[in-house]
Amino acid sequence: MAKVTRDDVARLAGTSTAVVSYVINNGPRPVAPATRERVLAAIKELGYRPDRVAQAMASRRTDLIGLIVPDARQPFFGEMAHAVEQAASERGKMVLVGNSDYVAEREVHYLRAFLGMRVSGLILVSHAMNDNAAAEIEAWDARVVLLHERPEAIDDVAVVTDDLGGAHLAVRHLLEHGYEYVACIGGIAETPAVGDPVSDHVQGWRRAMDEAGVSTEGRLFEVLYNRYDAYKAALKILADPATRPPAIFCSTDDQAIGLLRAARELRIDVPGELAVAGFDDIKEAALTDPPLTTVASDRPGMARAAVDLVLDDGVRVAGSRRERLKQFPSRLVVRRSCGCEQPSAQP
Repeated sequence: MAKVTRDDVARLAGTSTAVVSYVINNGPRPVAPATRERVLAAIKELGYRPDRVAQAMASRRTDLIGLIVPDARQPFFGEMAHAVEQAASERGKMVLVGNSDYVAEREVHYLRAFLGMRVSGLILVSHAMNDNAAAEIEAWDARVVLLHERPEAIDDVAVVTDDLGGAHLAVRHLLEHGYEYVACIGGIAETPAVGDPVSDHVQGWRRAMDEAGVSTEGRLFEVLYNRYDAYKAALKILADPATRPPAIFCSTDDQAIGLLRAARELRIDVPGELAVAGFDDIKEAALTDPPLTTVASDRPGMARAAVDLVLDDGVRVAGSRRERLKQFPSRLVVRRSCGCEQPSAQP
């Protein structure tokens, strides 16, 4: 059976091949509704399938968006990647996902690979951004939107949540319960990284403690972001009743899940003997025992904004960093792990 071509569609619809192209690509020129319907009907009747490879070669762009995340195995990044994929699908795009594993060289590897594939743009959740990655982006003159994190190495448009404000909300809520102090499980870093959400979470914790006149000295624990390392660390943090914190704010929900597991093994009642709050509101947070009080970010809204920005021709226009930062608000989701009897959210 002969392959159906764009010429065949144009003949059946009674239009030019250019008009068929405008309908298929949704532009660049408008098509009258009646003409569009004829073209779509001809495409359906003939079973025409556009040659995406040829289109990409002609336009030097594909229908692909590159997404680089630190580790899609972590629930937060997995949920964020899924939200980006859904938002991209609404715009007729597909998503390629690469995991940097928090390693700068792997991030550069995926940058080169995706840019070499002529993706329509890149959405970058970068924890390891360095000058090499920044130079790679500059060399390709790529459309890039930073998501969740905003490293200083590049000054592209960023979509983030109010990490500092959200952490401040959670810690202040714990302190209002009357706990003597709130310890913090943060990330591991020799120096706080500008634009790193976990650093902002720690800063929000410090601010709430300072405002309450409570010392933070010796009450910050550096732990990797995942639940497994948090579990191991929590076994040590919680082992001695004499030094056990009355309340702990975890910089990620994944860490909080590891902490809750350790508390259960040590037969520590949560929230009776230990109050816990996290950050991210991953889906599992509502199913922990007890359900986890946490800070929620609007991941679908952030993903949609990132996709819209990366496909917008005006992404790389000049402007100040403040103008190029789209920040979504955080909100406190109260469940039972903090000691509240009346939670604000259920599974």
